[in-house]
Amino acid sequence: MENGSEELFNGFWPIMKRFLLLLLPLWVFLIGYSAGLNIIIAAILAGLSVSLVAVFENLKLRRENEFAENGNNVIK
Repeated sequence: MENGSEELFNGFWPIMKRFLLLLLPLWVFLIGYSAGLNIIIAAILAGLSVSLVAVFENLKLRRENEFAENGNNVIK
């Protein structure tokens, strides 16, 4: 069963998702740490940033599915 994520961003999404899952928490942690946040708080924010990738993917898939379904309207 396909989830359609392979077609996001013209097929570039699976590669981009792997890099984001790896680098986004690191970036968030380093930004938080350099901003003077406590290490624990910066680590918690970095861990929460991983879920943003999944939320973004779900929103993008919903929009693409709605757009595709709008073209399939047939009067029955």
